[in-house]
Formats: sequence, structure tokens, C-alpha cells
Amino acid sequence: MYRFLLTRQWVILTLVTLALIPTMIRLGYWQLHRHEHKVALNTVISDSLAAEPVPAESLTAPGQHIKHDDLYRRVTAKGHFDTAHEEVVRRRTNSDGEVGYHVLTPFVLDDGRVLVVNRGWIPANGAQTAFPKIPAPAQGEITVTGRLMADETTADSGIKNVEGLPDRQVMLISSEQQAQRLGKQVLGGYIEQTAPEPKGDSPELIPDPEHSDIGPHMAYAIQWWLFSAGVPVGWVILVRRERRDRAEAATAQATPETAAAAV
Repeated sequence: MYRFLLTRQWVILTLVTLALIPTMIRLGYWQLHRHEHKVALNTVISDSLAAEPVPAESLTAPGQHIKHDDLYRRVTAKGHFDTAHEEVVRRRTNSDGEVGYHVLTPFVLDDGRVLVVNRGWIPANGAQTAFPKIPAPAQGEITVTGRLMADETTADSGIKNVEGLPDRQVMLISSEQQAQRLGKQVLGGYIEQTAPEPKGDSPELIPDPEHSDIGPHMAYAIQWWLFSAGVPVGWVILVRRERRDRAEAATAQATPETAAAAV
């Protein structure tokens, strides 16, 4: 009755079905883990933004990686901007989705160490091979405030670290690369400047990160698990349909032979 399950096409279909079930279950757990990561990150961002600012040197040091719980933490630093060694980060968008640059300016602390400061976004109005015109920051010794961020990597950001770019242009923000370029001690990570606000609103300060949306990952997880449950159900339906079709074909074939024998 079910000998057709031993045919080549049904063996392949059954093996594919057996492979799909655990694969879809794993995909569901992958989406669940992404959901949990998003929820945890939102909590870190919310707590960090609500906390009082602390000196940047208390949370990072040269060559040090930023701890996950310190991400987006508001920090302050006292010193002056070194615009002579300013760089721009290519292909960054503002809140309206316009493509331009992020302005990366070394901030020299009173002890001579350097904190990398992302001063914000400027439009890409000129040729991409030319260094853009950048509004000057506040001069002299000031106190800058910003959100503490980890060094960017291709793995985390998805941005390829292209080499051979025009002078003073980069794709990723890396305190290690800045230390090699400047020949100075550079604090790990960088900050997104929030104060003082620039004159003329340029560069555009980077807005606070969104931390209320948990994304669709939980819904995707449930969908994958429903798919994994639906696969064996679909297999059973196909088997029963095949059995029925074969039975009907056998009956139809037997009817003319029976009639001929009766004659």
C-alpha cells in the first residue's frame, strides 16, 4: 500500500523533509536569540542614557575594548580638538537618510592622551576624492560630552574596510588605527559628541539611538517554528494524496479488465 515511499522521488522528498524540520527549529532559536540580544541592548542603552556623565578615562584606556554595559554611556572629557589630524568616515547617513560623512576629530586630553570624537554628520557636496570642507569645532580648552561607543568592525557593522581611500578618509572608526596614525596613546573606542552643540547646527549631531523598538525577531522565531510543525503535516497530506491517487488509478485499471472477463 505504501511501497511507493521506497521510490527515488519519495525517498528524496522524505529526506528533505527530515532535514527541513531541525533547520527551521534552529532558525527559530536564532531569531529568538536576536530578540533577546535586542531587548538586552535596549536596556543597556536606556540605562546608559539615563545615567549621569562620568569622565571618559574612568571607562576606557589606550588599547582597551569598551565593555558591553558601558555602551552609550554618557562621558565627559576636558582638552582641545586637534583639527589638523581630522578625518571623515565615508558613506554615513543622517536622520533623513542623506549620504555624507561623519567627522572624526582627535580630542587631546590634558595628559596628552587622545579621545576620538565623532562630531557628527556633514553632507557630501563635493567630489568623493577630495577632503570635504568641515565646520571648525570650539577652539581652546573645552569640556566635551558624548556617548561612549565601541570600535567599529566589519563583523559588527557589515561595512567593508576598504583600503586605498583618499587621504584622511576611512570606512570604519577604530581607535587602534587612530593610535597608529597619530603616534599617540588613544583611548579605546570613541564618543559620539552631544555637547557642546556646534554653531550653525553643523556638523549635525548624531541623535540618540532608538531603544524602544524590539524588532520583529520574536515574530520570525514563531513563524519558523510554525513552519517546522507544518512540514511533517504537509508530508503526511502528500503521502495520503499519493496513496489515494494510486488506489483510484488501480481501481480504474481493474474495472475494464473485469468487464472484459465477464463478456
